[in-house]
Parts: sequence; structure tokens; C-alpha cells
Amino acid sequence: MAKPPKKHPKMWIYSPPKPVKPKIPLDLKAEVTGKAEELLNELKKQHIKKPPKGYKWNYIVDLYTKWFRGYFYFCAKYACPGPNAISPFFETRFARMEYVGGKRFNLSFMRHTGEWIELKQWLTVEKCLEAVKSDGFYNP
Repeated sequence: MAKPPKKHPKMWIYSPPKPVKPKIPLDLKAEVTGKAEELLNELKKQHIKKPPKGYKWNYIVDLYTKWFRGYFYFCAKYACPGPNAISPFFETRFARMEYVGGKRFNLSFMRHTGEWIELKQWLTVEKCLEAVKSDGFYNP
């Protein structure tokens, strides 16, 4: 009969504190929100279309943004018209700007697995919004 493996003795290890995330200035929040609203107006023209009669698949009904802690999210609201839908609507986040200090952001997109993938780092607000507008990774 095989012996069970020996357990390691318990011991203390050093766990350094997490670095403090920078606070977002209110004027930067207002700037980002204002510029993002302009971008959303363009994206709404592209992505929000009236579905054909009898359409039974999910479709986008609204695009919006919101702040949560140090993150600025681009969100989409979908309608579920099918007869087997669990709810009539659901919401999803498709792009995220993380404030890293110095009026700079890291830009991420939501992968189909539910994981945020950070592609671009240390970008200005204008560069982030340009990437969301033109890069296919950040589409709703």
C-alpha cells in the first residue's frame, strides 16, 4: 500500500501590499464622458438598427457608458425577442478603459469567455476613443 505524500509544514510568507490605484480627477472624468458621448452617437448610427418583422435573434437597442471605480466601460443593451428568452433584455460590457495615472488609460476588450484582454497600454483619452471607434476588437 502506498504511503500518502508528506505535508509541508505551515509557515509564514511575505505578501507585499497591493499598489494603491490612482484617483481619477473629476475634470478628467467629465472630459472622458463628454468625448465618449460623441463617439457613442456615431456608434449608435452604425450598430442600432430596427430589426425586420418576425426577427427572433438578439439585437442591440442601446449603447451607453458608465464609470465604476477606476474603470470606464462601454456597454450595450440587447433585446431578446425569441419565445424562449429568459428575459426581454440583457446588458453586456464590450470595452474598458482603466485609469493608470497621468491622464493615461489601458484599453481592454471583453473576450467571449468573459475575460478582459488588455491590448493597449498608457494611451491618452483621444487614442483610446479612436481605437474603440476603428479597431474591430472593441465592437459591441
